[in-house]
Amino acid sequence: MCSRPIRITTAEQTIRISVGCHDAGKSSSSLDLVSNCGDADADTSSTHWETGKHPCNTTMSSDSSESRNAGMFSSFLRIPLLLLLLYGFVCSLDVLSSAFQLAGGKVAGDIFQDSVILTNPVAGLMVGILVTVLVQSSSTSTSIIVSLVSSGLLEVKSAVPIIMGSNIGTSVTNTIVALMQAGERNEFKRAFAGATIHDCFNWLSVLVLLPLEVFSGLLSFLARVTVSSFQMHSGEEAPELLKTLTEPFTTLIIQLDKSVITGIALGDESMRNHSLIKVWCKSSVLSSVNVTHTAVRNCSELHCGKHGDLTWITQNITTHINTEKCRHVFVDSGLSDLAVGLILLAGSLMLLCSCLLFIVKVLNSLLKGQVAKVIEGVINTDFPYPLGWLSGYLAMLMGAGMTFIIQSSSVFTSALTPLIGIGVISLNRAYPLTLGSNIGTTTTAILAALASPKEKLPAACQIALCHFYFNIFGILLWYPFPPTRLPIRMASALGERTAKYRWFAVLYLLLCFLLLPCLVFGLSLAGWQAMVGVGAPFAALTLFVLLVNLMQARSPAHLPKTLRSWDFLPQWMHSLKPLDKLISRSTALCCSPLRIRDPELLVEPADPQKPSGQGYENPTLSVPEEIPAEPRVFRLRGLERCNSTPL
Repeated sequence: MCSRPIRITTAEQTIRISVGCHDAGKSSSSLDLVSNCGDADADTSSTHWETGKHPCNTTMSSDSSESRNAGMFSSFLRIPLLLLLLYGFVCSLDVLSSAFQLAGGKVAGDIFQDSVILTNPVAGLMVGILVTVLVQSSSTSTSIIVSLVSSGLLEVKSAVPIIMGSNIGTSVTNTIVALMQAGERNEFKRAFAGATIHDCFNWLSVLVLLPLEVFSGLLSFLARVTVSSFQMHSGEEAPELLKTLTEPFTTLIIQLDKSVITGIALGDESMRNHSLIKVWCKSSVLSSVNVTHTAVRNCSELHCGKHGDLTWITQNITTHINTEKCRHVFVDSGLSDLAVGLILLAGSLMLLCSCLLFIVKVLNSLLKGQVAKVIEGVINTDFPYPLGWLSGYLAMLMGAGMTFIIQSSSVFTSALTPLIGIGVISLNRAYPLTLGSNIGTTTTAILAALASPKEKLPAACQIALCHFYFNIFGILLWYPFPPTRLPIRMASALGERTAKYRWFAVLYLLLCFLLLPCLVFGLSLAGWQAMVGVGAPFAALTLFVLLVNLMQARSPAHLPKTLRSWDFLPQWMHSLKPLDKLISRSTALCCSPLRIRDPELLVEPADPQKPSGQGYENPTLSVPEEIPAEPRVFRLRGLERCNSTPL
């Protein structure tokens, strides 16, 4: 028969001792000392022999309610922290743009100065890419183009390829942001795919629409007809919500005089000696004098009069006096534009990286469990059949609306990148959001064009409308039908390649936004003969490789045995392994031995039990996996618990 349980009560805990009995000729006993009531395996049906209640019920309920309240309070505290980090993230992007303008703004103005070269559409495309990458602002490059067109130095048809290049160059920002998530392999794969989907869309659209524009002038014709159909008048510039929020902070760091870049592009040699760093913010008119002097007869100025063989010219000379200096860090630094640009570049990249790292950490702590499932379901779920096709277009409208509010497509797509990385937004949903952001930034450009002076209004409106029609035709080409959504498949392939070889992301960035544009621009300067002589064989080889790859995947039986795989070529021609080994050896001094191994062995399937964002493959970011606390149980073997009669 079974003995009665013994209860030992201390100041901190209750220890229950059960001594067993003889059963079926076997003698055993067991002693369980349970020091806490959180054991999931505890017998919840057992009750206290005096009170008839489970001894742990009260403690468990109070502890769970306290922990729940503490969790809710900590979640509320994370929301202001997240907003503060987002503010720092946006400000770092603004300072990064200023840094690029200081470092390469005058070079960008020199590139625009030779308007004869810009009449070549391929050269114009590459100029648009390089200038936008150098100044990190599509609005700055667009304003330069508007000034060139309105001054008569460039035609609208010649400006359209530059606008296309500007659309490609502005997507470099979110690609840089994706590099900040290289610590965790799966997050980096998703983030890089989400960032490069914008690049793939722009490049594919240019490959189709640039030849169409060169041979037919479709985009410039539609823009000209639209402007002539409406009676457009100059108005007030639309308020910029995002700059209103960030300027109080960014203007304390640096202020730029962007008219210097425009002046250099227009051929004003006096602007070369001017600094881009703004020193004086306010000035007043000291005097205004009308001066009359003689000149040759055929003058083209206003207020010209003739007297004999002389022509009299009247000019108004206004003298300004500076009254108030700007208030920012580098106003009296005495440093050159390049030195200030490099300092700001390093500081803004550090701030960008830090803010993005903490944003990912905070989002991972907020968006977990049921909350993450609900958010993912709301964002990524389509409408019920037969209205599922409307979900993408609704996401497109959301992207356009958000970009119109913040008036910056770079900020919107850069903010999407970490959300794609942690898996909250899928790549299929990020694609229409990015396309909507493209539309949103063109509507912002149209409003900015309507605020232009009267003499620049037609040119500004035509440039903005060309940008708008380019994105509209691109969406019609690469979105309505699922088989035509090639940017999604291309971005996924780039993400997989980057997950296998992380250095590939840097190579992609340098190749697509610097080396390739510089190479093509150099060939265009050599003349169309050199460009055709080099470009035609390269284009033919690229098409042949793509066709063979497609047939190898779909119908290899129709290919000769030699072409059914690329193994007959040297390994460096069809694989990145030799280059990876070379890079691994060159970086062996600063990398751990884990990085030097074959990268194929490092690509592991995602572990659903492993929390994201911990940097498991990065030794500097790795943290030990948390082990849930379990109750301490001490068992004394030798006696067997009585299972026949419940206590």
